Amino acid sequence: MTKILVSDPIDQAGIEILGQVAQVDQRLGLTKTDLQSIIGEYDALMIRSGTQVTGDLIEEAHNLRIIGRAGVGVDNVDVLAATQRGVLVVNSPEGNTIAAAEHALALLLSLSRHVPHAHVSTMSGGWDRKKYVGNELYKKVLGVVGLGKIGSHVAKVAKAMGMEVLAYDPFVSAERALQMQVKLIDMDVLFEQADYITLHLPRTPETENIVNKDLFRKMKPSARLVNCARGGIVDESALAEAIQSGLISGAALDVYAKEPLSEDSPLRSVNERLILTPHLGASTEEAQENVAIDVAEQIRDVLLGLPARSAVNIPGLNAEIMERLKPHLHLAETLGLLVSQLSAGQTQELEVRLQGEFSQHPSQPIVIAALKGLLTSALGERINYVNASLEAKGRGINVLEVKDDSSRDFASGSLQLTNRGEQGSHSVTGAVFADGDLRITTIDDFPVNASPSRYMLFARHRDMPGIIGYLGSLLGEHNVNIASMQVGRRIVRGDAVMVLSLDDPIPSDLLASIHSINGIKEAHSVTL
Repeated sequence: MTKILVSDPIDQAGIEILGQVAQVDQRLGLTKTDLQSIIGEYDALMIRSGTQVTGDLIEEAHNLRIIGRAGVGVDNVDVLAATQRGVLVVNSPEGNTIAAAEHALALLLSLSRHVPHAHVSTMSGGWDRKKYVGNELYKKVLGVVGLGKIGSHVAKVAKAMGMEVLAYDPFVSAERALQMQVKLIDMDVLFEQADYITLHLPRTPETENIVNKDLFRKMKPSARLVNCARGGIVDESALAEAIQSGLISGAALDVYAKEPLSEDSPLRSVNERLILTPHLGASTEEAQENVAIDVAEQIRDVLLGLPARSAVNIPGLNAEIMERLKPHLHLAETLGLLVSQLSAGQTQELEVRLQGEFSQHPSQPIVIAALKGLLTSALGERINYVNASLEAKGRGINVLEVKDDSSRDFASGSLQLTNRGEQGSHSVTGAVFADGDLRITTIDDFPVNASPSRYMLFARHRDMPGIIGYLGSLLGEHNVNIASMQVGRRIVRGDAVMVLSLDDPIPSDLLASIHSINGIKEAHSVTL
């Protein structure tokens, strides 16, 4: 029976979805040892931020196919270890977009009007109206660092509030920024000009402590900073010093380098110009339900053999692309499996040539599919779309991608894979026809027109009378039935190839007999 472990609190709507396809065990508060002792029983794991999915844990997860993180960040998952084991990691990149954006805006307003500290003062008997005189956001300059889903929503609302919006995001085009009515500038300039700055960046080695004392020195003394993105992208010690010395006017943080925030953090000793909240960005009832449903649906789909919408460790692949490119990915995988068997598994370099219309499609998914096919003969079920690129890299296989939009051999374009190894090279080309039918169109540059089938025989031979009949008779003697045959040649009485679709696999002793036929130069039994 398929089993799913839920080890962190998840909205009931998500649990109900998981229950459609598997037995769901909710076991909260497990220790690392407890989790390691039971994880081998489960096909899927659903978590939030509490469970730490380490490499050691993944080693024990012999049946695990997917890890679902109900939220955006996957900092608590060893994605590399999961990828190496072929375990899919999914998240919910959009489920808490509105919640996180609204929290950033709430902190902007709270900073401007001193809301938290005025509340505490009033509750304790004070009435300090002069002390808590604030500032308006209207006509102020907001700097948005990162124009993803959350940053874009913050920018949209800020524009509606009458703010001027500057933005830094090297991955956003000028055209997109123009549509959003924001001005793209360098980050240093943004920190110099903005009255308020809100961060919406992931935490990576490149962004760790990216907001540091050098950037604080560039800010206006009246400027304020908000971080509802990821802990660790702001140098917390430098921020505390910048506020206390009057270098900047204030800040509001919802995320921290280490959570929960340690008791001796320098942030805890800062005066009333700092607002701290305990990672509440996604903490709305709506967001919790949204992310639970989103991730639960993805786990359900994967267990049913369908694609996930938001795979963290399959670059370039999502459900929309996989559906649109389904026949193209099938062709790439089939050709990869074919060329691997023609080359007896010897691979130093794989050239993936996308020709004609193929060159207009996203190339990364097609390359991944080709690598999956290439490595299937050696690795079997261990290889999948998750770990294909990593396995190829680990084996020292160089992948060369070529786009040739000038090729017009077929209306849908074509895909050519060339496998190079110590013993030479083999190439295969295929196309997808209008009805979705796959065809093998060349073998080592010999033209053919063959539909892939479960069992096939590929032979390189001298074009001479009688050789085809002799091969057919030999197969008949061994009770191997020929479903179809294609012969491709470039010149009469030169070299040619035979492509046979068979109803039965070829025994190894029969393949040895085929090799001994006069005029046969190569023969490969292929199973697709």
